[in-house]
Amino acid sequence: MTTPLVLVIVMMVLFACGIYLMLDRTLTRVLLGFLLVGNGANLLIFLMSGSFGRSPIVGGGEGETSDPLPQAFILTAIVITFGVSAFLLALIYRSWRLAQDQSDTVRDDDSDLEIGTSDALAGDEVTDEDVAETPETSDDSDDTDTTGGAADSPRTADATTTGKEHA
Repeated sequence: MTTPLVLVIVMMVLFACGIYLMLDRTLTRVLLGFLLVGNGANLLIFLMSGSFGRSPIVGGGEGETSDPLPQAFILTAIVITFGVSAFLLALIYRSWRLAQDQSDTVRDDDSDLEIGTSDALAGDEVTDEDVAETPETSDDSDDTDTTGGAADSPRTADATTTGKEHA
């Protein structure tokens, strides 16, 4: 069997256009180029598969059976082309979303912006004297006094006002 010249020309045009589109930097054109090259590869496998014969599953009839291996290659190439094109579509969509938003950050809610700009949170400035005057609270686990029972001694009062303990 001779290979039809028209199919060879179509295969060459598919490869040429696909490679030309894949050399562009636009992701959409890369995807279209990949699809054209995939179809050109399928046509190449189809043309190289040889002559047609009877079905390999059905055993009746005269003549030689056709080789099922090129058919399996074409099906595998179709599945691989589909998977890579789905991946490229996801990349194209993600790059489009990033280009539209100009940022990939969480937006502030309107109520959060209102609270942040209000004067309700702005209070008086706390000074060191205010911190020293506020009494310190102790944990519930520290019920025992380590100073020997003298809670009003000048040593503990000095430690609470300065924030330091004397050894």
